[in-house]
Amino acid sequence: MTEQVFLETTPLNAVDRCDRCGAQAYVRAVLLSGGELLFCGHHAKEYAEKLKPVTSLIQDETDKLVESNSN
Repeated sequence: MTEQVFLETTPLNAVDRCDRCGAQAYVRAVLLSGGELLFCGHHAKEYAEKLKPVTSLIQDETDKLVESNSN
């Protein structure tokens, strides 16, 4: 029998900071080895390809960076 693990993610907020530069984090990378890394939009994009093989989940909230103009 295979056990399924469901990861619950909490939304990122202004307290969450990029591990690379300290800016507000908009991406959380949950590592296969345990733990997580937080990135700003810039650094998430820079490291995206290298993160894919070592992560179990990438929580991308960069859509928060785009303002919608409803007026």
